Amino acid sequence: MASQLQADADRDRWVPLRGRGISGGRHRRATIRMLMSTVGISQGQPGAGLMNFVATRVIKAGLRGANGRFLAWSWKEDPSALAAMAQVQDLTPHLRAARASMPMEFDDTENFSNPHLGVGEKLVMDDPTSGRTPMATYTWDTGSHLVSLTAVSPDKERFLLFVPALDELARTLRWSEDIEVGENNVLRLPPQ
Repeated sequence: MASQLQADADRDRWVPLRGRGISGGRHRRATIRMLMSTVGISQGQPGAGLMNFVATRVIKAGLRGANGRFLAWSWKEDPSALAAMAQVQDLTPHLRAARASMPMEFDDTENFSNPHLGVGEKLVMDDPTSGRTPMATYTWDTGSHLVSLTAVSPDKERFLLFVPALDELARTLRWSEDIEVGENNVLRLPPQ
C-alpha cells in the first residue's frame, strides 16, 4: 500500500465523492457548482457551460488519479450547502513562497490540534471580503508535506453551524507514509 491521505468522515453527515460511477453524482455536481462559484463563475455566464464541463472532468480525474493525495466530501443533508476537500502537497520551495505571499486576510489563523498530524492552523472566513464564498481551511506542515482541508459554502447564514462538523472531520485526517524497515532512522511518536 502506498502513502495516502485518510480520514474517518461521519457517514451520517458526509457523502464521499468518487471519481467514477454514479455513487455521489448529485453531490459531485453540487460540489463542482460551489467550486465554480468560488472562482467567480456563475451559471448562465458566457463560458460557464464549458468551464463546468472542464471542471467536472478535472475533478473526476483528480479523484481517480490522485494517488491517495486527495479526498472530497459533500454535506449529506444538502449537497449544495457545503463541500470539503482534503489534499496533501509536497512542500516545495515554490509552495512555501506561495503560502508566504498570501493576502493579509489569511493571517488571522488559530492553532488547531489533530491527534495524527499535531498542531496546525485553522482559519474561518465567515464574512469574507470581495464577495468571496465563506470558507474554512485547516493546514498542517509536516516538514515534507502540507496537509490541508478546505471547506466552502454559499450559505452565509448557516456556515458557522457547519464549523463543529468540520473540526470533527479535520481531527480525523492523517497522512500514512509507508516506510520500509531500514529506510529511515527517525522514530515517529504520536503527538501528545
